[in-house]
Amino acid sequence: MNDFLRPALTVVGSINLDITATAERLPSPGETIGGAVLRQQPGGKGANQAVAAARLAGRSRMVGAVGNDDAGRHLLEAMAAAGVDTRDVARVDAATGTALVLVDRDGENQIVVCPGANGEVSVSGVAFAEDEAVLCQLEVDQAVVLDAARATRGYFVLNAAPAAPLIPELLERCDLVIVNETEYELIPELKEARLVAVTYGKDGAAIYEQGQRVAEAPGVPVSDVANTIGAGDAFCAALVLALRSELDYGSALAVANAVGADAVRDPSSQPALKPLEHYIEAAIASR
Repeated sequence: MNDFLRPALTVVGSINLDITATAERLPSPGETIGGAVLRQQPGGKGANQAVAAARLAGRSRMVGAVGNDDAGRHLLEAMAAAGVDTRDVARVDAATGTALVLVDRDGENQIVVCPGANGEVSVSGVAFAEDEAVLCQLEVDQAVVLDAARATRGYFVLNAAPAAPLIPELLERCDLVIVNETEYELIPELKEARLVAVTYGKDGAAIYEQGQRVAEAPGVPVSDVANTIGAGDAFCAALVLALRSELDYGSALAVANAVGADAVRDPSSQPALKPLEHYIEAAIASR
């Protein structure tokens, strides 16, 4: 696809330092598990999506906030190295957001998030172009997400995670909402939403228009799962980019499923990915 046009994507959302302990299994309440391996890595749903978009399409922009601390500096450097424009990431006095993550040998996880600087994210003074797609999540204040939706002049997408009741105006302004099957059930107003993409893990994904299933794509089998944390974020970025590249719903879902499958094979929350063209060509060839 030599004439492939790289779409623009701006992500407004969270930036976290992930402190991850990987163990044979997840502990039960009150239980202590030994023998885990500890590491720190960049994370946050917003940053994960911005990095995935940059790796897929060559460029993306991040709007968020980090602290004036070593963690914030490290996270900004990591995003910039991946190809993310970080000029609209504020440096604030609060501590950089942190996520405490437990992962078992199958890649399943438990996460506790300390939002820190993510509580000070703002889109004040940020300009959005008509050809820009804007992707938000719910790890920052929903009022900020609504501000971003109001300011968006192009295509506005909400990854409604973690699940929460949605401000009616916010839902009305969404061109697309992306959720997993649990979030879809926890947010009943999505049943009547304009356009909703729902992921079903190994069973693939589907798109609904006002509650009617209009497209689907099967899951991609993965036998070597390393980490599931960044897979949903990579799926979100890939789906938006694929739809903005004028793929039909089914092909766009197939592209996003393939990207998500690659993501779970990588132990990082911000996995290495191939260019979007690779996944598009593979999806088209398989249909």
